[in-house]
Amino acid sequence: MNKTLAAVAPGTWQPPLTAKMAGVVERMARAGHPSLDQLTPDEAKASYEKGAGVLEVAKPALERVDDFTIPARDGFAIPARLYAPSATAMLPALVYFHGGGFTVGNIRTHDTLCRVLASKSGCAVVSVDYRLAPAFRFPTASDDAWDAFAFIANEGARLGIDAGRLAVGGDSAGGTLAAVCAILARDAGLPLALQMLIYPGTAAHQDTASHRRYAHGPLLTKALIDYFFGQYVRTPADRDDWRFAPLLADDVDGVAPAWIGLAECDPVVDEGIAYADKLRAAGVAVDLEIYRGVIHEFLKMGRAIPEALQAQDDAARALKDALNP
Repeated sequence: MNKTLAAVAPGTWQPPLTAKMAGVVERMARAGHPSLDQLTPDEAKASYEKGAGVLEVAKPALERVDDFTIPARDGFAIPARLYAPSATAMLPALVYFHGGGFTVGNIRTHDTLCRVLASKSGCAVVSVDYRLAPAFRFPTASDDAWDAFAFIANEGARLGIDAGRLAVGGDSAGGTLAAVCAILARDAGLPLALQMLIYPGTAAHQDTASHRRYAHGPLLTKALIDYFFGQYVRTPADRDDWRFAPLLADDVDGVAPAWIGLAECDPVVDEGIAYADKLRAAGVAVDLEIYRGVIHEFLKMGRAIPEALQAQDDAARALKDALNP
């Protein structure tokens, strides 16, 4: 067993990290930065942003990168950024929601990833800066995500987007929001070609075997998950709302096909598999990839982790196949 893993969960067997992933985890430990759950929400936001690009690949250059805003139902102007490999072509688009436990993260923390997806797929990417906890609790993030997707579906042509060819996606909490949007798009009759769910949270309670196995990390710990959700939910009853936990949705019949990318050594891996199973049981086409020996957030570690590059290629290929840019 990898020594790093043995240290985080004594007595619990865990799949070994890859050598490069273990090296990253060890360097993180040596750096000695406080865990986000030991900081105030504002400090956590700043700390996450400061470290977000450390292990990422170089930013791909794109012909078009435009900032704009999307009107939310309460009149708030949601910041968004459009990435496109062409400044003139009418392109299909991925509407993307960043991760960060509904508490940290923003357009800037996921700028490189969105550039990579646009560059590799040939599609446009719209990154949405939905409002964060604790200033804005459940269901504001979910409402903002849906308002943004519906806006692109109805008004995308004005932005050079082919609104008939759309995908929705996100990582971690953003994956939750993407799954929610896929269900709402079905209910609203809006066209959606793909839901891209990258290690999404889907369960009401964090009580699976993988949550127990990785309660002490690496990186994403029980304490950090509790911190994030403590900022986000208003009352325990919010956890029983399917917009918090898509596994609780009454049915997922007829939702868009899914590409789901999971990290093997991640607290949320079991609920990601469970959601894939729920979709498949409803007859939804699912492409499930589990990247072995890596942890939550690995997708943004392309400079150090080969599996991140593979997952980026796989996600971009799924986009390209679904949207045909």
